[in-house]
Amino acid sequence: MTTYIFWLLIAAGLMLSILRIILGPGKEDRVAALDTANIIGTGIILLLALQFHSPLYLDVALVYAVLGFMETVVIARIMENSKEL
Repeated sequence: MTTYIFWLLIAAGLMLSILRIILGPGKEDRVAALDTANIIGTGIILLLALQFHSPLYLDVALVYAVLGFMETVVIARIMENSKEL
């Protein structure tokens, strides 16, 4: 029962994050929402690892978290150097 509540809360957070990406008033808000969506995605992968009792998902979550962080840094650098975005 508690896993269903976790999935519901994660889905609600992901939907709110996607809504902020679409409707965000500024580019900084959209980047922050994208980073939040990446963190939620990592949490989803970790919950899958718990449910399926598979340590392989932990490695996937680690790689996904590192790539999500790098994505945020790259977008922030591009925004810093460019005024068109």
